[in-house]
Amino acid sequence: MTDWIARAREVAAQLAVDAVERDRANNTPYAEVQLLKDHGLVTLLGPAEHGGGGQTWETAYRVIREIAKADGSIGQLLGYHYLWAWAARLVGTDAQIAAVEELYTKNNFFFGGAVNPRDSDLKITQDGDELVYHGHKSFSTGSKVSDLTVLEGVLEGTDEHIFAIVPSKQPGIVFHDDWDNIGQRLTESGSVTISDVRVPWSDAAGYVDRKFQPLVYNTLNVPTIQLVFTNFYLGIAQGALESALAYTRERTRAWPYGGDDKASATEEWYVLEGYGDLQAKLWAAEALVDRAGAAISPLLHARREELTPEARGEVAVLIAAAKQRIVDTGLEIGTKIFELTGARASATKYGLDRFWRNLRTHSLHDPLPYKRREVGDYALNGRLPEPSWYT
Repeated sequence: MTDWIARAREVAAQLAVDAVERDRANNTPYAEVQLLKDHGLVTLLGPAEHGGGGQTWETAYRVIREIAKADGSIGQLLGYHYLWAWAARLVGTDAQIAAVEELYTKNNFFFGGAVNPRDSDLKITQDGDELVYHGHKSFSTGSKVSDLTVLEGVLEGTDEHIFAIVPSKQPGIVFHDDWDNIGQRLTESGSVTISDVRVPWSDAAGYVDRKFQPLVYNTLNVPTIQLVFTNFYLGIAQGALESALAYTRERTRAWPYGGDDKASATEEWYVLEGYGDLQAKLWAAEALVDRAGAAISPLLHARREELTPEARGEVAVLIAAAKQRIVDTGLEIGTKIFELTGARASATKYGLDRFWRNLRTHSLHDPLPYKRREVGDYALNGRLPEPSWYT
C-alpha cells in the first residue's frame, strides 16, 4: 500500500500547483485524467497478469483520499472509475469479469457511468440478439473524459434492470456541457442522451441465457460507492485543514487588541484552540473511515458466493456512520478555517472556499439524515439496512 500512496501523493502534488485556477476555469480535465493514467492509478485494481496493480480496495480508498486532498473533483472521478471498473465483478458472470478486466487494464481505459437511480431509467428494447438502450440521464460523471461508460436500464415489458459496459465515444452517446454547479466542477457530471446504443445479450451483466443470476454480492455496489464518497470527502477535509494551516503559518497576523498579545498567529491562543479542535475531529473521522475500509475490502475480494446478508448489512451500517461523521466534520472545517486564517484569506486567489463548495455539493447526493437513521435503527433495534439503490 505504501508505494501506491506515495505514487498518489506525487500526482496530488502536481494537481495542487494549479488547483485553484483549474477550479475557476472549469475546463474538461483531459490532462488530469491522463496524469492518473500515466502514473498507473487507473489500473490499480486491475489484474496483475494484464499489467494492473492487483491491489485491494483498502488501498484504492486511500489513493482516492490522497488525490482528493489536492483536487476533490479528480478524487471523485478516480473513485467513480474504481467503482465502475469493479461493476463486472459486482453483477457480471465469470466470463464477463475476465473480459472487462482484461479490456480496461490492458488499454488503460477510464470509466464513467450513467446510472443515476433518481432519473427515469433508460428504456431497453430487444432486437434479435441485441439489447438497444434509449433515454436521457441528468448525471453522467466522467462523461467526456471516459473511455467506457456503464449503462443501466429496464427491459421493456419487464421490471428487469440490465447493466452493460459500452464505449463512450460512439454516435449514440451524446454528453451535454451542462454541469455548472458550485462545487466538484471538474467531474464532468452533466447530462447524457442515449440513442440506439446496441449491446449483445451476451454482454448483459450477470445474465445467462437471458436470465439474471442473483447474488448477495450484487448488493455491495451501494456500500462500496458510499465509501468512495466518504473517502474523497475525507480527502477534501484534509486538504482544507492542511491548506489553512499553511496559510496561517505564512500569512495570518496575530490579533493585537485582546490583552494577551502574541508576536505570531501561530502562538495565538484561539487559533491553537481552533485548530486543535478541528484536527482532533478529523483524526477521529479518519480512524472511522479507515475501519470501514478495512471491513469492506476483504468482502469485496472474497469469493462472491460467500457473502451473507448479515455481513453486508454490518459493513453498510459502519460506512453510513463514517459518512455522516466526515460530512459533519468536513463542513465544519470548510467554514471554521476562515475564522482561523483571517479576513484576507477570503481572497479568491487563495481558493480556500473550494473545499467547502466541493464537499457541500457532493454531500447532497443523498440525504444524510437517512444515514443517521440507519445507524440509529441498528444501534437501538438491531436492524440491518435493507439493500436499495442508496443503502
